[in-house]
Amino acid sequence: MVFEGTISRDTLRPCTIKQVLDASQPHPDADFKIDDIEVQQLTFVGQIRNISTQTTNITYKLDDGTGTVEVKQWIDSEASTMDLGGGGGGGGGMGGGSKASAGLVENEWARVWGRLKAFNNRRHVGAHVIRPVTDKMEITYHLLEATYVHLYFTRGPLEAAGGGGGGGKGGVDGAQMDGQYGRGDSEMGGGARGTLNVGPNARRVFQCLKESPQNNEGLNVQHIAASLRMPLTEVMKAGDELLTQSLIFTTVDDHTWAILEF
Repeated sequence: MVFEGTISRDTLRPCTIKQVLDASQPHPDADFKIDDIEVQQLTFVGQIRNISTQTTNITYKLDDGTGTVEVKQWIDSEASTMDLGGGGGGGGGMGGGSKASAGLVENEWARVWGRLKAFNNRRHVGAHVIRPVTDKMEITYHLLEATYVHLYFTRGPLEAAGGGGGGGKGGVDGAQMDGQYGRGDSEMGGGARGTLNVGPNARRVFQCLKESPQNNEGLNVQHIAASLRMPLTEVMKAGDELLTQSLIFTTVDDHTWAILEF
């Protein structure tokens, strides 16, 4: 694929907000680094402290106990008036809305998938997906996962740190971790989640996105429909299902999708 060489840095990195704020950037055009590993896509959880709705975006201020950061979700004014396929563009928090999504209210927790950006020396996260946390155990799980990944990259895999048996039953070997969280080569690079709990058409659309040659912008729904010889309305329904499951995200518009690497 055209973007094969960038897969490893585009894998999804779980982190805390403090890690977002402390991420290093050698120069303004360089990628950010966490634990000396390049990151572009990241995910974290946080409690919504403030919601500010503007003409072009909705800004959420999130706090996870380690720090606070602004998360911007850009509004696609055309998407709010477009009724392509009758789907209205994905589940709650998937972008393109003109108001805060249902469940995203102050003092509740949310999970964010997005990219770290800087403007005028101020950092924010551009959200691909933001959705409410409905199970509070997800908060604990995420913080444990972020801690585990941080320790892996700073202290090495469990077997190297004296933990023993890291590659055995119940353990995770180094090659798997490297590929899953962004230090592997392009052959290990961050495939999306292994088990797809979606319908047959959504699986076909996901496979098309995964295997078709493309650039970093992903594939447009028209291209997917033509490739799969599937009605456009069915492609849109499949896309909504994948968006709701956070398996894909919108890129240049609501009808161009790419796999959310994990």
